[in-house]
Amino acid sequence: MDIKNFTILHSNDMHGDFFSEANPLSGELIGGLSLLSGYINSVRRKEKNVIFTISGDMLQGSMIDSEYKGVSTIEIMNYLSPDVVSLGNHELDYGLPHLLFLEKMANFPIVNANIHIKKSHRRLLQSHIVLSRDGFDILFIGIITENVLQSIRMDDTIGTLISLEDAANEVNRICDAYKNDDIDLTILLTHIGYDSDKQLASMLDPELGVDMILGGHSHSFLEHPEIVNGILIAQSGTGTDQIGRFDIVVDGDTNKVTDWKWQLIKISGSMTGADQDLQRYIDDYETNVNKKYSSIICRLSTTLKNEKRETETPLGNLFSDILAICGQCDFGLIGSGSIRVKELGPIVTMGNLMSAMPFEDKFYKFEVSGATLRKIFTHIMRPENRNHEGECYQVNKGVETIYSDKDRKLISLKYQGSEITDNGKYTLGIQGFHFSNCQQNLNVSQAELETISEKKLVATSVKNVIEEYLRDHQNISAQVEGRLIFV
Repeated sequence: MDIKNFTILHSNDMHGDFFSEANPLSGELIGGLSLLSGYINSVRRKEKNVIFTISGDMLQGSMIDSEYKGVSTIEIMNYLSPDVVSLGNHELDYGLPHLLFLEKMANFPIVNANIHIKKSHRRLLQSHIVLSRDGFDILFIGIITENVLQSIRMDDTIGTLISLEDAANEVNRICDAYKNDDIDLTILLTHIGYDSDKQLASMLDPELGVDMILGGHSHSFLEHPEIVNGILIAQSGTGTDQIGRFDIVVDGDTNKVTDWKWQLIKISGSMTGADQDLQRYIDDYETNVNKKYSSIICRLSTTLKNEKRETETPLGNLFSDILAICGQCDFGLIGSGSIRVKELGPIVTMGNLMSAMPFEDKFYKFEVSGATLRKIFTHIMRPENRNHEGECYQVNKGVETIYSDKDRKLISLKYQGSEITDNGKYTLGIQGFHFSNCQQNLNVSQAELETISEKKLVATSVKNVIEEYLRDHQNISAQVEGRLIFV
């Protein structure tokens, strides 16, 4: 029998989480790339066949990443030296040309099977790669679907396969191409969310030989892997505070995983030493960025929290209020996913704001009917939209809405204390990203939003609007007021 042991380390949704933080109770350092690198290096020294993968979203979430538009992140990832990486939605945040530039910078393969140029249907990246380890061949395929990669709609020259069914067919096509080769292990690196991973696994023909799905996007923390259709499915949360680890036994004669053990390894100072060379490399970036972004914009009256994107938050209220005021909108919506920090203040520097709101996006204003607003709020407040994979929103002062989870019904939608009427006309402000993705995110088409009048461009940069407002308003605050109520 040809039996080999492999250790597969897997991360996802690292989002520029470069630095360690102290545990508030013990003071112990937790997470950060230098400690993560220290752990990976120790495993590589100890174990014979080690593979390190990242399932998308290396970019965004840090001031360093935003300042250098991902160049810093790719250079740091080159230091970590993953064996294979798949594409996430945030890898496209800086635009298609820049993604292709970053891909050329990477000293590691980035795989994606289903993003293509619309006109020619040519793939943008290599769809898969076969890595040889200790005489065994391991096939990696990268998968993302359009319902996740919403930013792709900002560029009409590229597209993706639409559905999970299409993704399953693409996996089938690639696996079939290797039927005559002796592929010992097949792993999908997906960025579609944990629930979608399970759906995809259920669609795959067992004869394809897919053994594992290592996923991302939904930031899911698991106690143990799921097994669907004989396929192991795992994910490792978000950031660098932990890493997933599979220790598996593969039978080269049957090309199957015969034994496995999975752990979600906590990365801390007590369990691994820091990679000091990498830390110095990251510190150089931080020093340069701090020089530029240390100037103070304002002081808030208190620290504003933003701990859960699915619910109303003080920081979300402040930002949505600012957009509604500056855009003179009755309803000002800001995507919860646009706010990338857990808290802000009381001192707010340029760097703090860059970390909180790293995206450059436009802000549009529409005149819509009350019926359209009810349709929007009925959609965005649904229970299934609050599952880490949906698109949630923060709303401005004066808006009061109540949704019944039990009855799956919008009970009330008020503005300035008065129930909106279906025939009434109201102004609505949203970001450009959400206008481009309004059918999926808001359940209305672009034509519906522009039925009464065409969209009006209020600002070319949401971040600049927020910055200018904060500079002119010191010691302001915000709190949860019951704008979004779920019964």
